[in-house]
Amino acid sequence: MRQYSAKYPTDLPAWIKLKQHAKVIASQSVATWFSRDRERFARCSIKAGDLLIDYSRQRVKPATLKLLTQLARQAEVASARSAMFEGKVINTTEGRAVLHAALRAGARDRFSVDGESVSTEVRRVRREMLQFVDAVIAGDEVGATGERFTDVVNIGIGGSDLGIVMATQALRHVSQGLRVHAVSNVDGTQLVDVMKTVDPVRTLFVVCSKTFTTLETMTNANAARDWVAQTLGEAAVRQHFAAASTNHAAMDAFDIDPSRRFGFWDWVGGRYSLWSAVGLSIALTVGRSAFEALLAGGRQMDQHFLKAPLPDNAPVMMALLGIWNNNFLAAQSQAILPYDNRLDRFPAYLQQLQMESSGKRVRHDGKLARCDTGAVIWGEAGNNAQHSFYQLLHQGTRAIPVDFLLPARSSGASQPQQDLATANCLAQADALMQGYAQSDAIKELTAKGLSAADAKRLAPHKVHEGNRPSTVIVFPALTPRTLGQLIALY
Repeated sequence: MRQYSAKYPTDLPAWIKLKQHAKVIASQSVATWFSRDRERFARCSIKAGDLLIDYSRQRVKPATLKLLTQLARQAEVASARSAMFEGKVINTTEGRAVLHAALRAGARDRFSVDGESVSTEVRRVRREMLQFVDAVIAGDEVGATGERFTDVVNIGIGGSDLGIVMATQALRHVSQGLRVHAVSNVDGTQLVDVMKTVDPVRTLFVVCSKTFTTLETMTNANAARDWVAQTLGEAAVRQHFAAASTNHAAMDAFDIDPSRRFGFWDWVGGRYSLWSAVGLSIALTVGRSAFEALLAGGRQMDQHFLKAPLPDNAPVMMALLGIWNNNFLAAQSQAILPYDNRLDRFPAYLQQLQMESSGKRVRHDGKLARCDTGAVIWGEAGNNAQHSFYQLLHQGTRAIPVDFLLPARSSGASQPQQDLATANCLAQADALMQGYAQSDAIKELTAKGLSAADAKRLAPHKVHEGNRPSTVIVFPALTPRTLGQLIALY
């Protein structure tokens, strides 16, 4: 059964109308729209779970939003969404379902692949994994000398590393378990650095590799195994390693204890897998309760995505804004700027999540795309970024859409400092929209005592064009639940 529209999006009536519409609004100003429409914020924001997605500074009018929604309907987005949740084969190149939503499902949710339920098996693996997590944190599962574990080293790469690093960094303020370390690159430097900081007696290694053959992962895993065997003896390997994998023969050869093996499924892409046993290191770091809250947040966004009408659907609208900026407003990249430093690895996680998913030059049917596909994703923690590359965002020759991620409450100890971060974030969003005219620059420079000639000479260097699009995603605080919602949103 066909799961995607066979039509090229560029041939759809809404796409053709959007091309003309983009020409009409090319010279129009978002700031002017704001001044003329008191309802703009209400019209251009969506509440999804605990997240408020404010896209009122994007270069869209009501007519734009209407056409974008028509585009989603004409491209049969709703039927493709249903096909995903029904476990149909929408990964056409590998002939697989795409059911990461099943990994974060609730007790009453039911997911099937090829007519067979997968929910019972997902819950079984999750239950066994979390029982192991509880035992490690409680000190019931220990190392070869009887010492309880204090450190976990995750060994994986790509989807078996980026999500784990991102989530454990983001949630380090709620950590109740082991200290986490991550090793991914094949050059060995990360592993050497980790081995200098941890005691092998108290260290648990988690090897994440579905096939247990990934070159980078197994090179590091074998080096870590040698270290444990040399320092604690060969018999200690079984008590100092766990794995997320499905290759039991390879795990037998490595000597992974069967009670410390946790599987996952081929209908989970690596970049979507942190919700599965691949998230074992996350759970070992934050504990059962926080890990379950992370899953619950993801499910909450899944339910919104599944049930909300297209115009009020946050993931759909963010996707449409991406298409609008990329294909109609000539934006080639998108910056992700969190104003909580604990989200400093979130942009790197999104790079894989989006660019590996949407980066191809061909369609699902192998035919060349007739439009631009995924934008380049990049970013940095917001305040650091302000002192790094914001000049390009404000004054560069390309308009780069921005997503600001903004918690209202601090995940640290100082709310006044978070209030400063909030003020910075909102000021930057407004400045990108408003710009800074040459006449204002001349006034500012003259007020500082410069001559009229010098003020006129320097003013062009201070001009900001404005009309630069941004979305501000506001949430109460960075918690496991809100992080789950954020990840699922993207």
